Amino acid sequence: MASSTPHNDESISYLSQAEASAIDELLMGELGFSIDQLMELAGLSVASAVSEVYEANHYRRVLIICGPGNNGGDGLVAARHLCHFGYKPTICYPKRTNKPLYQGLVTQLESLKIPFVLPEELPSKLKDQFDLVIDAMFGFSFHGIPRPPFDSLLRKLVAPNGKKAEEVGVPPIVSVDIPSGWHVENGDTEGTCLRPDMLVSLTAPKLCAKMFKGAHHYVGGRFVPPAIVEKFSVRLPSYPGHSMCVRISPTESQPVDIAALRLNYVGFELLEESAKKDPFEQFKTWFDEAVSRKVSEPNAMTLATASENGQPSARLVLLKALDERGFVWYTNYDSRKAAELKANPKACLVFFWEPLHRSVRIEGSVEMVSSEESDSYFHSRPRGSQIGALVSAQSSVIPGRHVLDKANEELNAEYADGKFIPRPAHWGGFRLIPEMIEFWQGRESRLHDRLRYTREGDSNGQKTWKIDRLSP
Repeated sequence: MASSTPHNDESISYLSQAEASAIDELLMGELGFSIDQLMELAGLSVASAVSEVYEANHYRRVLIICGPGNNGGDGLVAARHLCHFGYKPTICYPKRTNKPLYQGLVTQLESLKIPFVLPEELPSKLKDQFDLVIDAMFGFSFHGIPRPPFDSLLRKLVAPNGKKAEEVGVPPIVSVDIPSGWHVENGDTEGTCLRPDMLVSLTAPKLCAKMFKGAHHYVGGRFVPPAIVEKFSVRLPSYPGHSMCVRISPTESQPVDIAALRLNYVGFELLEESAKKDPFEQFKTWFDEAVSRKVSEPNAMTLATASENGQPSARLVLLKALDERGFVWYTNYDSRKAAELKANPKACLVFFWEPLHRSVRIEGSVEMVSSEESDSYFHSRPRGSQIGALVSAQSSVIPGRHVLDKANEELNAEYADGKFIPRPAHWGGFRLIPEMIEFWQGRESRLHDRLRYTREGDSNGQKTWKIDRLSP
């Protein structure tokens, strides 16, 4: 996986066309790399970056448009890796070359039964058949005006002035190294109007990347040896773990267009006929799926409270228990949220499981859990967390970190012999008893599914719930 913390662009080198060409020449010269090695590494970097942002569950149908040169070769390699990553790629490769390297790549793709299509076979609205487009037409050596059929292919990737790409059937676009048709140093000098959502710069960003305003900028190129770094004084990002790509942030002079940040939610639905009649069962079904899909901290939830005079506040807490009585979390009873709950025992919980494009919102009254429940959970925690509850006077003002560190050190010394740590009286659990639970499933074109469960009362000792569909 790529780094979740973006590197600042100002600490990374941007290459001119001459520098990019010289680096390639040195790599394939005295440093001993072959063109097929570099193409393999570049294509794997592209596929890795794509899979980091556009998960196969939601963006399975990928169109890769390949040009006749090395950039197109990178796209062919990326297609093979994406196929193995669980995507369903389709390739548009209108200007094939007879070079053995490229013929071999085509053979590999055909052996995987990856379809090739001609430009005229593509739909007028690419979104009808594809969830994502990879632009691998032209690389940093391209200059001039794109010629047929690439001029018409580029037009398919551009929304008319005043229109959003989603509105005219254009899926998210990933450009390989530079957006096709752009000048490697000066950007979109020919007025292609291509504005990709993601750019995967190879080796290092080219100067035109400073003009990229999309949501996702990655660098792929964990193959640059120290000799290149030293000779060209190249500043490269550090790659985490075994990642082949790393996210970098935009420059201050070219900030991300926040209004343009969007995902089109596809792949899941929430229909009345498939929903559970009991919202607790529905929640458990979704929660278990979030766990199985390895969603990070699936039990993290936003807790919203309000003071006695109506001032709202919100923070993240962790769900620690769930049964037919409600949703339980633990905290310091002297904290701000606890004070607000004592004054106004109503609250709202919100879960968000981004990879599944799902959210659950829960409203209801709040009560303290029993001392026995709080004791049981407190002593199930690691000893470090138990001591942490003694150390922290949550939400109070302290003069500095040293106060916590000193108190923690003293208490660790006091309980170093493993003796029993008592639960402090100011620490325990709260339970939200739901009166309304809403399940939100992201859908395409913002036509989301929303099912609201409202408690109607008790029947023979069992809670009954009314289910309504809400307009998105």
